[in-house]
Amino acid sequence: MDPMFLNLGIPQQAANAAVASSTPPGTGQVNGLPQESKLATYISSTVGNIPDFVPGASGNSGLAHSSSTPSFHTLSGIGSPSLGTSSSLGFTAMTRSSPAGPVASPQRPASPQGSPTRGRRSPQVTASSEETSNASSVPTYHENVGGTTYFFTAQDQNFAGGAAAPSPAPFPAPQPALVFPPFHVLPPTPAHVHHLRSSNNPPHFFMGDDLRHEILERHALSMAHIDPEQFPDIPQEVDMYHELVPLEPQHGLNKSSIFGYATSVYKATNVKTGLHYCLFRIHSYRLNNVKVTQLVDLWKKLQHSSVVQLREVFTTKAFNDNSIVFVYDYHAGAETLAARHFSAAALSANGWEGLANPPTVSAGSGAIDTPQRNLHKNLQHNSGTTLIPETILWTYIIQLTGALRAIHTQGLACRTLDPSKIILTDGKTRIRVNCCGIIDVLNFDPNVANPLANMPQYQQEDLVSLGRLMLALACNSILAVQRDNIQSALELVNRSYSRDLSMLVVCLLTAQRIKSINDVMPMIGARFYNALETITQKADVYEAEIYREVHNGRLFRLITKLNTIADRPELNMDTSWSETGDRYLLKLFRDYVFHQVTDDGRPWLDLGHVVSVLNKLDAGSPDKICLMSHDEQNILVTSYSELKRCFERSFNELLQAASSHKTSLS
Repeated sequence: MDPMFLNLGIPQQAANAAVASSTPPGTGQVNGLPQESKLATYISSTVGNIPDFVPGASGNSGLAHSSSTPSFHTLSGIGSPSLGTSSSLGFTAMTRSSPAGPVASPQRPASPQGSPTRGRRSPQVTASSEETSNASSVPTYHENVGGTTYFFTAQDQNFAGGAAAPSPAPFPAPQPALVFPPFHVLPPTPAHVHHLRSSNNPPHFFMGDDLRHEILERHALSMAHIDPEQFPDIPQEVDMYHELVPLEPQHGLNKSSIFGYATSVYKATNVKTGLHYCLFRIHSYRLNNVKVTQLVDLWKKLQHSSVVQLREVFTTKAFNDNSIVFVYDYHAGAETLAARHFSAAALSANGWEGLANPPTVSAGSGAIDTPQRNLHKNLQHNSGTTLIPETILWTYIIQLTGALRAIHTQGLACRTLDPSKIILTDGKTRIRVNCCGIIDVLNFDPNVANPLANMPQYQQEDLVSLGRLMLALACNSILAVQRDNIQSALELVNRSYSRDLSMLVVCLLTAQRIKSINDVMPMIGARFYNALETITQKADVYEAEIYREVHNGRLFRLITKLNTIADRPELNMDTSWSETGDRYLLKLFRDYVFHQVTDDGRPWLDLGHVVSVLNKLDAGSPDKICLMSHDEQNILVTSYSELKRCFERSFNELLQAASSHKTSLS
């Protein structure tokens, strides 16, 4: 087969049909194609692939296109292509993943479908049946370069995917080629995100202050520890978990009105994985039947964004009693709905029953305050602007109904829709249902043949619990769920909120009107789109923050490599390695970036200068740079492109030295 058709997926018949002529003198060949050929230009642009710094990798010469960016070929699962192999072009891995547009990244070579070369090919009229009796019936296209005609079949359109199209479509009209910058740089903030920001948050290189503070606070809480001397009752290790940190006050543990046992909650670290989890401990409980693991397995398989997932359940005597521990995902900085929306007096109780206050005597008057009278006082106090906005209530409803729908679809029931068992994980409106599955384990009856037989009844109770929860939130008072106060609470909801919200609460409290959680979906209506819009806007903002961190990480890798070279004491027993040759230039460049001073000798600290210069080095810019020695006796004028070559050669020496050392040890 003619070498010019290697790796192009072209049949031999099309190869034999090529009209060859003499190659112009002085023309180099790339895989059998003249250099001025558009196809040869495309092939040449796909060959340059030099691996990036990966600890433990072999010391091949050179780096990737970007000195601080991983090789795209490495990420796509293929190695450095070479023209001598049958897969040298690597077209399969370089196909664009998105068919939305023909523009491809400059670092990820464009596929033939998106290449500008494709638009410049002209369709070839097929010959008569007598002339092509021995040739393929597939239409061909050709390109004339330097007097030589190169033919391409319709299979060339799909050789990136490895399959031929049964009926190729005609090529689109020629489009102007796009010029991409041969470097990485942080573009401006997208316009749709820029206008979402407040005016007091100017553009910057780093993550926004509010988001950074929130993330750092969560990290600090995740890494928090306790003093073992102050908590002698907490064991050092429980099963496969250690570093226990209590998440609730340890003094005066009361029996939970929801579970019927004393409980405590800890943050712990898994010994094997190092991940943080939440341990929910039930005190003084002995598991008598292992059949309950069937229900536990069902809960472990349930995954939903609004449900804190159960990971495992085990019994332990590490607390000097028979305890059962439920392991859930840990969300740092989470708080309960009870802590966010209800009074401090309500926080000490667990569940609706504990929050129902008995009649009290008013100080000084001797009059008895009934729960209904307390509710009226609370409603008068909460009237006006203190009520929770309706948009927040609908956001809660959408998330809770989504969680219930996922739970009920699996044939299970939540049974913990309580303000003390629902947590906010972002400090705003992102909520998750916690402690699912605990009641099923504690109340498991081994004598029942089917443990899921009563689930339909429990699912109806979930709907009523949802109605009571929303009624309490709408009234901003936990007393609203008491039987004597429900009518007054509903009147407040009718006056303060829309009719849709009032009807939803009434229907949930009356279980006969709503038979399934799916019946709630139509009542939410178009408000679902409002919640979706809020979520998508938030996702856009987070995506813009990721854009920054991508380039921050790129510059960090570049600085890391530079500092592994500059001022290295020795390499391969050569103590002058960092002071000679390429390394000396890089040392002066390091001083140019970080150690400059003003005219009066003060340190010159300019982040914009650092970022700009590092980006030019990463791109190999042809701009000139003036470097001065420490004694100010020598001045070197060079370019960023030459510095980049020095950088690559020096770092490859380090890679080779590291690889040879590992080989000798093995």
